[in-house]
Amino acid sequence: MLVHVNGPESAVRATVLSALRDAGVSVSPAASPDAVVVSAAGTVDEALAGWASREYPVVVVADTVSADDARRAVRSGVKTMVRSNAGPNQLVAALHSARDGDGRLPHEVLVRLLGGTPEPPVSAPRIPTRLTPRQTAVLTLMADGHGNAAIAEALACSEHTVKNVIYDLMARLHVRNRAHAVALAVRTGLI
Repeated sequence: MLVHVNGPESAVRATVLSALRDAGVSVSPAASPDAVVVSAAGTVDEALAGWASREYPVVVVADTVSADDARRAVRSGVKTMVRSNAGPNQLVAALHSARDGDGRLPHEVLVRLLGGTPEPPVSAPRIPTRLTPRQTAVLTLMADGHGNAAIAEALACSEHTVKNVIYDLMARLHVRNRAHAVALAVRTGLI
C-alpha cells in the first residue's frame, strides 16, 4: 500500500511518520492515484486544511477529535479519523479502512455522534487463575518480607533459581516490582 503523509511540520506528523516506519509501511514523497493520504495536524481543522486534493482516500490524524470535528470532516468527504496517539497497528488498520472506502472513528467520538454516553475504557489485566506451586511458595515468602537468600534457604534451592522464579512471576503477572506482585496476588486471591 502506498501512503503519502501531508500536513504542517509538527509533532503529530513526526509521530505518524514514526508509527508508519514501525509498522513497516513505506511513505511516498508525493500522492499518487493508488495512494492513501494521511493528513496529520494538531487539530482536525488543520488536517482538513492540509488535505488539498479530494481524489485520494484520506486518513485524518489529530491530537483531539470531537464529535463536531467528525461532523465537519465527514461533510468534507473524510471517512477515517484517528487520534495521534494511535499505535502503529491502529494506524495501519485506519489506512486499510480508508483505502477500502470504509469509515473509522475513535470509539468515544462515534458514541457521542450516535447520542450515547461513552463508557470509560476498562483495561483489566490478564491475571493467571493459578500459579505453579513454586511460584506460589516464592510469592508467599515475598509477601512475608523475605529476601532472595531467605526464600532460597526455605525452599532448599539456589538464589539464582529464586531470581528466575521471581522474573517469570513478574512477567506472568505483568507487574513492575516485587511489591506490585505481592499486592496483585493478594487482591486477586492468588495467595
